[in-house]
Amino acid sequence: MKPAAIVGILLIIVGVVALAFQGINYTTRENKKIVDLGPLQIDATVEKEKRIPFSPILGVAALAGGVVLVIVGQRK
Repeated sequence: MKPAAIVGILLIIVGVVALAFQGINYTTRENKKIVDLGPLQIDATVEKEKRIPFSPILGVAALAGGVVLVIVGQRK
């Protein structure tokens, strides 16, 4: 296989994954002080879920670019 076809296949995989999952979720932990009265302190651990979204346009562009590269890689 030619390098263009290999890169095209990788882009197709990335595009399909981006369209299927539409983002990455992760959890962070934060320690927060609830009460602070001199020597008396009460702390709590709070878990927050955050998300990094993927644009559907990014997935479609990667998929289309991958298809084009596979076709070009096969022609030459």
